[in-house]
Amino acid sequence: MDIAVGDIVTLKKQHPCGSKEWEVLRIGADFRLKCLGCGHQIMTPRKLVEKNIKELRKKT
Repeated sequence: MDIAVGDIVTLKKQHPCGSKEWEVLRIGADFRLKCLGCGHQIMTPRKLVEKNIKELRKKT
């Protein structure tokens, strides 16, 4: 999967704030994602993110 820093990913499950869209801030073995609804940042394993991606929008 070709994910780059700055891309917007839509995940299958929503964040408690109601948003499903996340911005990719860091890539590697783990991803750092920022919720576009509330700004909360998380670190999560690459495998988990790639499994749960519904849609990928490239940085413009």
